[in-house]
Amino acid sequence: MITIDELKVQLAEYGKAVQDLEEALAIDASKKRVQELEHTMTRPGFYDDAEASKKVFDEVGDLKAKLGRFEKLQGLYEDAQTMLLMLEEENDPALVPEGEQAVEAVGKAVDELQLMTMLNGEYDHSNAILTFHAGTGGTEAQDWAEMLYRMYTRWAANHGMNVEVLDYQDGDEAGIKSASIMVKGANAYGLLKSENGVHRLVRVSPFDSNARRQTSFASLEVMPELDNTIEVNIRPEDIEMQVYRSSGAGGQHINKTSSAVRLIHKPTGIVVSCQTQRSQFQNRDYAMQMLKAKLYQIAQQQHMDKIEDIKGVQNEIAWGHQIRSYVFMPYTMVKDHRTGYETSNVNAVMDGDLDGFIFAYLKAASRGELQDA
Repeated sequence: MITIDELKVQLAEYGKAVQDLEEALAIDASKKRVQELEHTMTRPGFYDDAEASKKVFDEVGDLKAKLGRFEKLQGLYEDAQTMLLMLEEENDPALVPEGEQAVEAVGKAVDELQLMTMLNGEYDHSNAILTFHAGTGGTEAQDWAEMLYRMYTRWAANHGMNVEVLDYQDGDEAGIKSASIMVKGANAYGLLKSENGVHRLVRVSPFDSNARRQTSFASLEVMPELDNTIEVNIRPEDIEMQVYRSSGAGGQHINKTSSAVRLIHKPTGIVVSCQTQRSQFQNRDYAMQMLKAKLYQIAQQQHMDKIEDIKGVQNEIAWGHQIRSYVFMPYTMVKDHRTGYETSNVNAVMDGDLDGFIFAYLKAASRGELQDA
């Protein structure tokens, strides 16, 4: 059993982290900024410009959320201090587990806020567009793509985020060939950008009567939703638009009319599609957003100034390119090949428990310690 002295040492370390976070999160400056913005909101004509006023409201909301998390951390730290002082006075070993829980709560809150300090990219606070593609392997890969789809929708729900289905292409016998969703919530892209890449599954195939072990691959593309202030110039002649009837067993996700839209960017071969909106115009608008986000992200990654300069960038969805392996058989393990982070609790991961992987990625990225996948 852990001792009170050991708990005091742990809490002292967390105390230093609290001080560091106060500086890293610019708590004092954030409080002043909230006051400034709230004063701006009282000025005549503030609501005349809807887009500008929305940006102010969004900034105030983000700042207050950050301040609220830090105040919660301070409260937990002070509660833990009080608890340890009481334990020393009572000198009752039976109360030590309560003190341990209080200190652990501080540690968890510190981890969550440290994560926020790593989300400093230009689009980290944006919504995220996720596109799933089954790799080679037919039904096996398509079933795996659907498992990933479920895993990330569960992750979003666990974090209070909303999911909007943009496209859903059913597999031949099971699973999905491809799907696209919009994850809407604070820091959605900043958190999910770590998941971009090829995911590998090893399991006993449920589609094989001989119950042989099978390896399957699926890819996930993660892009930020771009706001209207970002200009991505795409020449009309570079886009081929196809209209088709939505199909498949997507249920409520699918609008079964001839309004589905597929856009093909000829210079790169990039294909995006949307079929879940009510009209062809809405589907085209969403598909264009996805295409712009994808091209802009590629241009940023390759440090290019012009979209026309982008050439094919698709990695093969197969062995040797995976960022993470999910092993169901002969043992259970999920391992990220870029960070080395792993867990044996496969069921929890498939139910959306991905925070350990996300935090490990962000921490390694901030330190320049990511390994090539």
